Amino acid sequence: MAVSAALSSTSAAALPFRGGRICPCSLRGPKSRATSSSSSRVTAQLELKAPPYPLDALEPYMSQKTLEFHWGKHHRGYVDNLNKQIAGTDLDGLTLEEIVVKSYNKGSPLPTFNNAAQAWRPVLLLSLMLLYIWNHDFLWTSIKPGGGGKPSGLLLELIERDFGSVDALLSEFKQAALTQFGSGWAWLGYRAGKLVVEKTANAVNPLVSDYTPLLVVDVWEHAYYLDYQNRRPDFVSTFIEKLISWDAVSARLDEAIAASKSA
Repeated sequence: MAVSAALSSTSAAALPFRGGRICPCSLRGPKSRATSSSSSRVTAQLELKAPPYPLDALEPYMSQKTLEFHWGKHHRGYVDNLNKQIAGTDLDGLTLEEIVVKSYNKGSPLPTFNNAAQAWRPVLLLSLMLLYIWNHDFLWTSIKPGGGGKPSGLLLELIERDFGSVDALLSEFKQAALTQFGSGWAWLGYRAGKLVVEKTANAVNPLVSDYTPLLVVDVWEHAYYLDYQNRRPDFVSTFIEKLISWDAVSARLDEAIAASKSA
């Protein structure tokens, strides 16, 4: 599914990729901002979106302390800094996805693109932050209390068709997460009618790729260090067995298929 097609079907009220839809996540409703000429300019700031469960709800597999640090400090900091970066620019008032796509500039990133996630050089800060925020909005709705288990329905059928079995899919997904050198993400996606496993470095995400994301695991060290120290394999195994929301993955797949048929 093309990103442009996905963007055209978004709803400001939707959660990030809730049910497979790319939405203007973290978008606060328009507000008026006075200008020096006494005119009024309608703008919208990106707003930190809370996970759809209490911060202690994923324990013991992901602690409240980790979520307070990962969501409450890292994620919040990037939202706050991004709003400062885009204030008064032509990106002010756009949705998060529109900012990502526009600043990516078809593979020739503008300076704004690099703040989308994380970067340690100021010139890269805006682009990486954009992607970092989007990835985390998507992550929090990929997991749930009482998660894990096995998929069912159409999702299970496609997994068995494209990977042979659920175990084979999870083995490939885990391998992608463990072999991502340094920081990054592992994804289950939908491309041209098939399920695929991908991995991306740093903050790169599917908004600038050719597949629709269905599931993601964050393998930046701060995502798991407080609970698992440097034991990434233990974290990924626990994520798969205890945290994945297969209901969310199935809903995203249904909407991705519907969108591809109507594109």
